[in-house]
Amino acid sequence: MNQTSSLPPGADRILAARHHDPFEVLGRHQQDDDVIIRCFLPRAKSVTLLETQQPLSPLGDSGLFQWRGKASEAPARHYRLHWQDAHGNTFTHYDPYCFPAQIAPFDLHLFGEGKHWHAYRFLGANPWQVDGIQGMLFATWAPNAERVSVVGDFNHWDGRVHPMRNRGHSGVWELFIPGITTGALYKFEIRNRDSGAVMVKIDPYGKQFELRPNSAALTTQTHYHWQDQEWMEQRKSRDWLHAPCAIYEVHLGSWQRNEQGGFLDYRELAERLVAHVKQLGFTHIELLPITEHPLDASWGYQTLGYFAPTSRFGTADDFRHFVDLCHRNGIGVILDWVPAHFPKDAHGLARFDGTALYEHEDPRRGEHSDWGTLIYNYGRPEVKNFLLSSAFYWLEEFHLDGLRVDAVASMLYLDYSRQPGQWLPNKYGGRENLEAIDFIREMNEVTHGEHPGTVIMAEESTAWPQVSRPTWLGGLGFSMKWNMGWMHDTLDYFSHDPIYRSYHHDRLTFGLLYAFSENFVLPFSHDEVVHGKGSLRARMPGDEWQQFANLRLLFSYLYSYPGKKLLFMGCEFGQNAEWNYDKALDWHLLQYPLNQGLQQLVADLNRLYRELPALHAHDFEPQGFEWIDCHDASQSVISYLRQGNGQMLIVVLNFTPLPRRDYRIGVPRPGRYREILNSDSAHYGGSNLGNGGELHSEPVPWMGREHSISLTLPPLAALILQPA
Repeated sequence: MNQTSSLPPGADRILAARHHDPFEVLGRHQQDDDVIIRCFLPRAKSVTLLETQQPLSPLGDSGLFQWRGKASEAPARHYRLHWQDAHGNTFTHYDPYCFPAQIAPFDLHLFGEGKHWHAYRFLGANPWQVDGIQGMLFATWAPNAERVSVVGDFNHWDGRVHPMRNRGHSGVWELFIPGITTGALYKFEIRNRDSGAVMVKIDPYGKQFELRPNSAALTTQTHYHWQDQEWMEQRKSRDWLHAPCAIYEVHLGSWQRNEQGGFLDYRELAERLVAHVKQLGFTHIELLPITEHPLDASWGYQTLGYFAPTSRFGTADDFRHFVDLCHRNGIGVILDWVPAHFPKDAHGLARFDGTALYEHEDPRRGEHSDWGTLIYNYGRPEVKNFLLSSAFYWLEEFHLDGLRVDAVASMLYLDYSRQPGQWLPNKYGGRENLEAIDFIREMNEVTHGEHPGTVIMAEESTAWPQVSRPTWLGGLGFSMKWNMGWMHDTLDYFSHDPIYRSYHHDRLTFGLLYAFSENFVLPFSHDEVVHGKGSLRARMPGDEWQQFANLRLLFSYLYSYPGKKLLFMGCEFGQNAEWNYDKALDWHLLQYPLNQGLQQLVADLNRLYRELPALHAHDFEPQGFEWIDCHDASQSVISYLRQGNGQMLIVVLNFTPLPRRDYRIGVPRPGRYREILNSDSAHYGGSNLGNGGELHSEPVPWMGREHSISLTLPPLAALILQPA
């Protein structure tokens, strides 16, 4: 056996932490008839091959050690190193550099094409097994790096110890490290090949992170056993277009807190939130982003961990339990998801390998100055693949029932929130972001195709056509779109003192001109109770009683109007203070009758909406709605029919505090009618004015109909009538 102390070719780049393929130097090599085993352990004093008890010779004081001998004397293909440091501590592990490349070329090809919907299965840190040897496969995409290393609490965060293997033109770097189990902290250390700058970055595909302000990822493995098989099977064939959908929008960090003012975990939230939502009758919970984020004040909208439920509330399996319990109680879960932009934090995606990788180089394409964030480069297949894989990850790994895509308008328009000269047109000279449009369409096609029954909703505030129409018809392919126009018109109308509402009557009627042009969700969301706007209750005019009466009327209007429903937490019981992300809602208000009454009304509205097809079967189709009278601006009253599955309901809304007796409306057919909801009922905290018992139509022509009924309209109230 002939040992040498001379440094082999390429060793200088190992020592300088600059080698793009450390396997050329380290690991097991055949040279003529000999086998050479070489390792780099800068903290080692001595190293031995465990299986053969043969020592490796140090190559000077470089930290490199080498054994050379005949093949017959060499250990098995996968060998272990036993070494001792200067303090006498001993360590034993398989040499990571005796294992071949693990990621299949086909996976790399699909990733490079932007067609790998499950890239998270090989990128990031994944539990891995090679020939029965357990460990973690680490991989990341950094095409402009000279060297990438895994650094963590298992190697003293030393970028020299675990340099990764470059997989050629794919830009992917990988390293299988045997013996790494779950719970290890890690990041990637990246050296740019042009500038030589060294950066320590989070794992873009990390599946769990430390609690902020720390930012390292943790190696994880799920052991969760799902119990929602019945829900998942039924979801595949669910006709969500014609089914009730009433969404309770929640910020988990401020819905409720523990006695010390700290966060509840996912399991505690599951028990409390499911009970509350079930009692109120909502069909879905929509979560403000729980994707990992560094800043609480961003509410989750400045996401860095696109594959990680935030550790503020526990582990990924804890979140799986949250979703599972919702499903077992008949409640769907939707995640607010942010593919439009990401924060500039130095440890995050920004200039990930020293270049504009996930973002555009030119700030006229790559930056939102309003938000201080960066815009994804949707034209890069690998970036598109990152986002597509994230969408698939939440739908598949966490059984989510849908995604609400944030800030779609900012994705569609190159000049979004920009002045002339601050943006670059597309190749045709237009303002449309063609790459983002292609990404959106593909995302909607593949998620709907692979996960039938799930929904993808757009928060889109412009007049872009066919947002919720199929891609094969030229649409963007979303399931639904938030109706921001209706929401703004409605809240503007309600903000006026009733004495002036007659001058703004068109705010109530204009929405029906476009109500069926998209599959609309009607949102009273978190955005309407922050930034100085005040709570919904505080925005209502009048004294306390009138404020609550207006809220009851507003919610009755919401639930009787065509479109799916969304209500932000706290609105259901009349939260008076503006929403604060840093404290719990004012649950103590439920000791007061008006707050109790409002919450009871929301529960009853949800029940009627779910049980009566007339209120949900044709939310997106014109046959579900018909005006009775939309012209009574002088008295601020509107009336209309809701219809579905052979059922018909009459809705009458009085937007003034004046009771109106003997108010006659035309009805579609003669017969008896009864009140099934009166928002002025004493049960809800109202004045209890209404129409007791049955109402009988009369053969008095009115409003273009042959029969009519005479009603008493309560003040600031809604009536829903059903044929008896």
